[in-house]
Amino acid sequence: MKILLTAINAKYIHSNPAVYSLAAYANGNLTEEEKEKCQIEIAEYTINHRTETIIADIYKKKPDVLAFSCYIWNWEYVQEVMTEVYKILPKVPIFLGGPEVSFTSKEILKQYPFLSGIMIGEGEETFLELCRVFIHEEEPAGNRFQHMDFVDDMIVRSGSNVEKSKVNLIPGMNGQPRGLVNINDIPFFYDDMASFEHRIVYYESSRGCPYRCSYCLSSIDKTVRLRDLELVKKELQFFLDLKIPQVKFIDRTFNCNRDHACGVWQYILDNDNGITNFHFEISADILTDRELSILEKMRPGLVQLEIGVQSTNPETIKEINRVMNVDKLREVVARIHSFKNIHQHLDLIAGLPFEDFTTFQKSFNDVYSMKPEQLQLGFLKVLKGAKMWEKAQEYGIAYTEKPPYEVLFTNWITYEEILKLKQVEEMVEMYYNSNQFTYTLAMLEQEFETPFKLYETLADYYEEKGYALQNPARSYRYQILLDFCIEKAPEKENMYRELLTFDIYLREKMKTRPAFAKSQDPLKDISREIYQKEEETRELLPAYAEYNSKQLSKMTHLEEFEYSVWKQSDCKKLTENQLIIFDYNERNPLNAEAKIILL
Repeated sequence: MKILLTAINAKYIHSNPAVYSLAAYANGNLTEEEKEKCQIEIAEYTINHRTETIIADIYKKKPDVLAFSCYIWNWEYVQEVMTEVYKILPKVPIFLGGPEVSFTSKEILKQYPFLSGIMIGEGEETFLELCRVFIHEEEPAGNRFQHMDFVDDMIVRSGSNVEKSKVNLIPGMNGQPRGLVNINDIPFFYDDMASFEHRIVYYESSRGCPYRCSYCLSSIDKTVRLRDLELVKKELQFFLDLKIPQVKFIDRTFNCNRDHACGVWQYILDNDNGITNFHFEISADILTDRELSILEKMRPGLVQLEIGVQSTNPETIKEINRVMNVDKLREVVARIHSFKNIHQHLDLIAGLPFEDFTTFQKSFNDVYSMKPEQLQLGFLKVLKGAKMWEKAQEYGIAYTEKPPYEVLFTNWITYEEILKLKQVEEMVEMYYNSNQFTYTLAMLEQEFETPFKLYETLADYYEEKGYALQNPARSYRYQILLDFCIEKAPEKENMYRELLTFDIYLREKMKTRPAFAKSQDPLKDISREIYQKEEETRELLPAYAEYNSKQLSKMTHLEEFEYSVWKQSDCKKLTENQLIIFDYNERNPLNAEAKIILL
């Protein structure tokens, strides 16, 4: 008998730890005799696959039982796929599980009469019991399900009724509401890394969250369970030994337990392999000197931190049950920034209660002033089961009927204002988060009253000119930004041309000279002399010792500037031009910027 656990991910680089955890837990608890009767297989696809392709592949795998992992990003695909699969495999029981179906299970079962059941809540124990139900039933797969009793934590169909299961008759199953699984009992499922090549590796060292943020499903699981620290260290060493590029912790608030966080951070600091990067979602304002002292010692690029700010409006923070000291947050973010070794990603959510267009601008400017490497401007998703979902009517929140259930307007913000914020988000993503315009933006900000006003005005400029947002050409975005700068400050045209030239060469030795950059013809003789001298002395570029002057000139880049473009936020006209060499062999691990050498 084959049970097929099916995941449809948002991108190829993503994996679905849920289905791997279910399979590992079941295989770790089934007896050898039971495993001989039950083969658990995993099938992963993406929302970019054609549904016909997914359906055909599932059919070819010939499952006896089919289960789908359901989230907001794949629910529409799952509905389409399971409906068609049922037509071609009508005798195969189909089950669902995951946050997208856990809170409206009865409605979904009524909508899709062919579904056999929906697993709710944590799935490891439930899936194990489900496997045993099928293993111990003697009837053929096509008939057994309608005659058997059901497992805990599952919504099932009983005749024409839909109800929560209460009793099952399989030995060892008591039919009582189960407690939360012991996280230490969940096997490590990364023994074979072949399935995860070129994909993000997710790791869970805790479950639950101590906070009660009303927009988040993690607030439902009020018990924080920590995986044993020695077990975590052993598993992290597995990743370190294999030099996995990135391990992303999916703990909801990684540092909610100080001893656990320090233990993990100290271990990866002590065992750093020089390659692996670890991503953590944290609450920054609760960090103490103890944690910060460990973080300060990290290799640049060893860890990156995602910090959910969401809003700095006191009324909003209180209403969404968020616990956050904004002043302490700002202080900690600044301190981490001073270490110059950690990428910080700060999040905002538009559409929260008591957050109007004006207060959101303040939240944006507050977070922008913290100078994160990434600023994500997100929009409220009204998730089924969260408190925000229950209070949506009270808050006047209108949201899309289909996933991702994104806010359209609220009692405090209009749809037109949401659209404006969407445009601002696109500009932030294109210009700020790309890290390709760092020095230009630092000066351009000074032309506007606030950072928000800069991106709002830039968004308006795009719309007025009819510029394409999806044009992949980087030169296109550079030229538009230059035109925008010139329109805003025509007297500073030469400065902005140089800033953009500096920004573009800071990241790549261009094969084609940008149209906005000045001619390099006057530099030809000087460049030849500099690289010939470097071939003799090896003073500036010691890492290129085996290369001659011509090769050096092709592997690095020499540029002349009339402005102090390398002085972020303080670009001024120079009394004497400055020559700069861009060394692409030595880059900043946080932003991939080339090392610059002032001659």
